[in-house]
Amino acid sequence: MEWLSTLLVILQVISALAIIGLVLIQQGKGADMGAAFGSGASGSVFGSSGSSNFLSRSTAIFAVIFFLSTLGITWMGSKKPTNSGVLSGTTAPALTVPASSNAPTGKPEPSAQESKKEAISEPAKPVVPK
Repeated sequence: MEWLSTLLVILQVISALAIIGLVLIQQGKGADMGAAFGSGASGSVFGSSGSSNFLSRSTAIFAVIFFLSTLGITWMGSKKPTNSGVLSGTTAPALTVPASSNAPTGKPEPSAQESKKEAISEPAKPVVPK
């Protein structure tokens, strides 16, 4: 299924570039307005709207390809992945740290001088038998 999503992305990029190029090549409908007022053009003020030329038809075709590929990418992205593979149905073991390890506790370790000061400054408490 990975190849299908790659194909859809390639189709989407190509169709988007084609739409951009075709829209930039086409002549705007307002471009004939100046010719209509002085040179007796046969079309209406904003050009003829009955027939469409090759550029507008190909733009529509690439727009349909773009929308279909977008819908396909969205559909493939919303599907939940299936467990098919070597580890299907199994879970990875959790990492545990033994209690006797030297795992960091978040407190900085005292330096050698500080530990000597603590040993000297704290007097030993006498053990009283009960």
